[in-house]
Amino acid sequence: MMKQEWIRLCQRVDYQFKKPDILRQALTHKSFIPEESDENYGNNERIEFLGDAVLDLVISEMLMEGFPELDEGGLSKFRASLVSESGLSKQAETLELGECLLLGRGEEMTGGRKKKSLLADTFE
Repeated sequence: MMKQEWIRLCQRVDYQFKKPDILRQALTHKSFIPEESDENYGNNERIEFLGDAVLDLVISEMLMEGFPELDEGGLSKFRASLVSESGLSKQAETLELGECLLLGRGEEMTGGRKKKSLLADTFE
């Protein structure tokens, strides 16, 4: 069963997940599993690892096509600015990912839904 926040997220990105369990895993912080759930869907760390690589590839391709005048150094700097914690957390805020996260009590109490590092990791 998908939470209302997840349904709204799917509407915002105009994508319907074929496997909602993957969305759940992507939105589950590692603090949630031991504190809140008997079912183990996993957390988002492994998906974040893969997402980081995919994001680098997609951004790199877009930059190479869009900025043919930039050399390798220029492309690297541009990509780094886009995939920085600041850049990714802004994108996560635009999508309102913070409201969609499954967090443990401790992370919730310390403002995890608004932490830039957590939002950037989730966006990946």
